[in-house]
Amino acid sequence: MSMTQHAEPAVTTPPAPGRKETDGRTSRRSPALRLLARPEVGVFLGAVAVFVFFLITAPPVRDGSSMANVLYQSSTIGIMALPVALLMIGGEFDLSAGVAVITSALTASMLSYQLTMNVWVGVVVALIVSLGIGAFNGWMLVKTGLPSFLVTLGTFLILQGVNLAVTKLVTGNVATDDISTMDGFGQARRIFASSFDVGGVQVKITVVWWLVFAAVATWVLLRTKYGNWIFAVGGNKESARAVGVPVTFTKISLFMLVGFGAWFVGMHQLFTFNTVQSGEGVGQELIYIAAAVIGGCLLTGGYGSAIGPVFGAFMFGMVQQGIVYAGWNPDWFKAFLGVMLLGAVLINLWVQRTATRR
Repeated sequence: MSMTQHAEPAVTTPPAPGRKETDGRTSRRSPALRLLARPEVGVFLGAVAVFVFFLITAPPVRDGSSMANVLYQSSTIGIMALPVALLMIGGEFDLSAGVAVITSALTASMLSYQLTMNVWVGVVVALIVSLGIGAFNGWMLVKTGLPSFLVTLGTFLILQGVNLAVTKLVTGNVATDDISTMDGFGQARRIFASSFDVGGVQVKITVVWWLVFAAVATWVLLRTKYGNWIFAVGGNKESARAVGVPVTFTKISLFMLVGFGAWFVGMHQLFTFNTVQSGEGVGQELIYIAAAVIGGCLLTGGYGSAIGPVFGAFMFGMVQQGIVYAGWNPDWFKAFLGVMLLGAVLINLWVQRTATRR
């Protein structure tokens, strides 16, 4: 007698119409949460709030020329905040960025004036010097393994001392000589420090450069292999190296981008005021870093955007000029700066937690 077992076919109950079975791994976040995951969302909302606040409390802000001044102040911060933000996404930051701007301007001014050369010679040499400073910072970082805080703090102190000492040695003063009558000055001024008319309002050329640089930086981050490298080395450089990312090249080139930004802002200052004070620039590096942090970049690296620092710089310019137009004591600017920075950090933390919550 043989015994045969017959397996009953499995009975499955189809899911209810319109309902999809998901688990924690396959669930998709809502469009609102995906939007909140963008690093620039929090700062955009903050920038709108600050703008509306000063529109109400400072009526002169509503004037076109006042808004042009706000954009100008924002652009001088924003041009430097962009490469600083890219560097922070790559996991590093640069404390020498502020004095590097003055080093660039001093180099171009003194070289042109003392050697009675066309100012474009000084401009080109200043670019080489600025890129060299960035390359030195990056090379020291990757070769020694020291934190970027220590490397760039040392560079900051070196440049600060060199700026003051060399300027006094060469010019006998703490400022450079006026170069406005030298060959090439007018042409360089048109590129770095000119203005153009928009509806009867004078707008500085730096506003255009700021937006162009922001568009290029956004394209690089989102559409190029180099942008992927930046996020990779900022997230985990050892893992990035293991999958073939050129970590050394990426780190050094990011510091050189900061050098390029310092050169450009330095040229703007030189051709705007015709002369340079050797002791300036100290403290500006913190504003650049703060604009990037307010813009959604993390100090730990691997997260951020190029658009966020644009709004961060706008908030700085809005507050800096808005306090003046409101008739308040300008000493309150640093207090507003601290509040904005802490507020941005808290908002970014909340945004990240909300965006990653299932």
